[in-house]
Amino acid sequence: MILKLLIFAIVGVMIYRFFGGQLPSMPKAKSKEQKKIEEDTLVECSKCGTYVTTKESTIIHGKCYCDECAGKL
Repeated sequence: MILKLLIFAIVGVMIYRFFGGQLPSMPKAKSKEQKKIEEDTLVECSKCGTYVTTKESTIIHGKCYCDECAGKL
């Protein structure tokens, strides 16, 4: 019985070392404060120059626009 456990442990260590000795890691979820900072970041409208939050802005072809200017495009 102990011999089976020992063999199982050795095989487990060999598999672990075969895959680089690293366990897969889960991506860390962003904290609420980090999300709030990202939402509150101001960006300049490419057309009229007003500053709006990233949450309120619209990105078209890589440029940020306020809602009014995005509606005119």
